[in-house]
Amino acid sequence: MALTIKEIKNAKPKDKKYKMLDGGGLSLLVLPTGTKLWLWRYQFNGSEKNMTFGEYPVVAPKEARDLHFAAKRLLATGINPMAERKAEAEAKQQKFRALEREADSSFAKIARKWWAWWSIGKSPRHASS
Repeated sequence: MALTIKEIKNAKPKDKKYKMLDGGGLSLLVLPTGTKLWLWRYQFNGSEKNMTFGEYPVVAPKEARDLHFAAKRLLATGINPMAERKAEAEAKQQKFRALEREADSSFAKIARKWWAWWSIGKSPRHASS
């Protein structure tokens, strides 16, 4: 049976972390600090894996269940959901790095570097024209 908002809000931290089952393998992990994380434990190629879907209340129960369902669909097709998530994150980082490199070589940046080089030794009145 799925957890209700009231049950989640009333979950208090204890000395040790504990889980509240939401159903279908999804659970809410309550840490001693009071942090509440959506957690899914699954098997892939004979080894146990953990996947988190974010922190409550940032990730609402419905959203966590949707993410869990999507991850279960990936697992059913033989794809490790955590490996897929890591690959997507790496692709985003590579795209970001490419954009940074492109911005570093933009015309405006090169023009500013040239102007800084050119203006050395020039009078301020002449360089600002």
